[in-house]
Amino acid sequence: MTLRKLEEKDADGMLEWMFDPEIQKNFRFIAENKTRQDMLNFIKEAEIRPVEGKSIHYAVVDENDEYLGTVSLKNVNMTAKNAEFAISLRRKAQGRGIGTAASKELLRLAFEQFGMERVYLNVLPENQKAIRLYEKIGFIYEGEFRKHLFFRGEYRSLKWYSMLREEFEN
Repeated sequence: MTLRKLEEKDADGMLEWMFDPEIQKNFRFIAENKTRQDMLNFIKEAEIRPVEGKSIHYAVVDENDEYLGTVSLKNVNMTAKNAEFAISLRRKAQGRGIGTAASKELLRLAFEQFGMERVYLNVLPENQKAIRLYEKIGFIYEGEFRKHLFFRGEYRSLKWYSMLREEFEN
């Protein structure tokens, strides 16, 4: 498993996980209207170094450079030195330790290379698979925002997790 800059050849793999109903049910954006051109535009704009107010996105690839998913640091705040963690993997990459390895590598970059003090995330409470991953790699549960968003016709709660630099170093 390696992280690299997103490339045009990754667009179809991105659409695969976006259109996968089992994966999509845990995300808070509607992907049904996304096109290959949308993916190409996203790839073209994707940052791999921190820029204030932007997001960093890396392709997760295997030894054959096949796209397996994307890991991100969103909403980069260079003053507060924090960013929001996100990961999306194609179904074929799940359950193989790839998410763990990709997450740890992105956190290493965040803390050691980009100088972040805090990386945080939020997750739907029913997304137990993701919660197990986050807790396994060391994210600390901070609390729940009850009925925090209205999505797909219902109010949804979000669980919040974070990791501080010193927690990563330990």
